[in-house]
Amino acid sequence: MNKFRLPETFLAKLKAASINPAFLLRKSSLPPTLCSPGDGMISPDQFFRLCHTLEKVSEDPAIGLRLATLNPPCHLANIAARHARTFGDALPHLARSTALCFSEHIEIVKTKNECSIEFTGALLNEAAPAVFLDLAFALVHETGRRGTQQPLHPLRVELTRKASHQEIYEAHYGCRVRFKARRNSIVFRTGDLRLPFATYNAKLLAILGPKYDREIARLKTRQTTSSRAKWVLKRVLGGQYPDIYEVAKALGMSTRTLQRRIAEEGSSFRELLSDARRELARLSLQHPSFGLSKTASLLGYEDPNSFLRAFRMWEGVTPSEWRAMEKAGLRQTPAGLTSPSIENAFRSPDIPLQ
Repeated sequence: MNKFRLPETFLAKLKAASINPAFLLRKSSLPPTLCSPGDGMISPDQFFRLCHTLEKVSEDPAIGLRLATLNPPCHLANIAARHARTFGDALPHLARSTALCFSEHIEIVKTKNECSIEFTGALLNEAAPAVFLDLAFALVHETGRRGTQQPLHPLRVELTRKASHQEIYEAHYGCRVRFKARRNSIVFRTGDLRLPFATYNAKLLAILGPKYDREIARLKTRQTTSSRAKWVLKRVLGGQYPDIYEVAKALGMSTRTLQRRIAEEGSSFRELLSDARRELARLSLQHPSFGLSKTASLLGYEDPNSFLRAFRMWEGVTPSEWRAMEKAGLRQTPAGLTSPSIENAFRSPDIPLQ
């Protein structure tokens, strides 16, 4: 099971916001020692649980927005973003930073007049905690504002969750914020991408480049065909049943080659699909608005009963029972034992790096 260390900058942001990281971890049923450098690893879905807890314990209704303005991240990709030539050049660095730190994928979509930044995958787009999305989108905005050293307002922000404190969000971004939207995204004008950064530093970027490349290379060596295939499955799941041809095409290989490599690694396409569904199901059930029917549909099941049978086979309990244990900080295995954690739904080596 692959995990990551809690970014020290995230812990520093919590402290700057007068939030005790150890208390937050304890309330999330996670070991408080995770807030100590070098002590333990956390899976992405556990980090999402941490974000859900932060939403509950914080008295700030927009804590994610505030965290983005505190202690700029010192990850290599974030540093590169802050010293890029233009705002448009900074965006790929920010997307890669999110993937490297939190194992989530951001897609940058450009049209003639707009550039949208959004998370890919139906479940990820809808089930991600509000704090995580606020932090990610506000960081993009903050990077652009600091880099250009002038007011920078998005064209709009779209959020799938129900409206809450809309005036705070619109005051922060300086634009219209749409709630109950089809996707979670922050949208800028295409012309904003050409805005130069006053903080541009070509020499620093030249120094960071080799270090950045080594970090990417290290992750590449940890990848397997099976993990990359499952990553694709998680992205394309969303009301449809993905076939092996679609996954093979995304990975740039034939179906025969994909089947052979997966078999050599001791798995099968059917097992990978089941694992992807199971991990996404766990992620979706952490979100309070996801019911049985919605989760079943997004996972590509024809009816809720099919999903219910599959989930009972995976976990030994119903989705409602699993959600209750999740809320209580308990985990039940099919054998009836409890465990303090759940498997990670999105794994660091699952990032197909080009």
